Amino acid sequence: MGKYELTKELETGNIFIDKEHRELLQAANDLLDACGAGKGREYMSKTIKFLNDYVDKHFANEERLQKNSGYPNFEAHKAFHEKYKQKLRDITSGISSDNPTIGELSSLNAHIGLLITHIRTEDKKLGAFLNKK
Repeated sequence: MGKYELTKELETGNIFIDKEHRELLQAANDLLDACGAGKGREYMSKTIKFLNDYVDKHFANEERLQKNSGYPNFEAHKAFHEKYKQKLRDITSGISSDNPTIGELSSLNAHIGLLITHIRTEDKKLGAFLNKK
């Protein structure tokens, strides 16, 4: 499976958001690597916690930017974030750290794919709006 990376088509043009997206995708890659390598429970737990914490932090930062700039799509964007965070917690809490199943990994992969789509569409719109300010 390929690595997730912030390609040109995923950049929003906002340095702050793009930096956090890069770090977020790296955290996702680290978790998938850990799962694939059958890393120990302690490492897996730390990586899962980091990914969930980072998503929370990043979404809060994005929402602050949206509020401060008067972004018109704020409510819908925030609603996506809330659902995404909950589902990520559900998926990652179900990952067996000693021996993750193919199903668990494909669930996580699909959920990361959703984030990529969100970045490609919604976050790029946000970036364009912020760049006009």
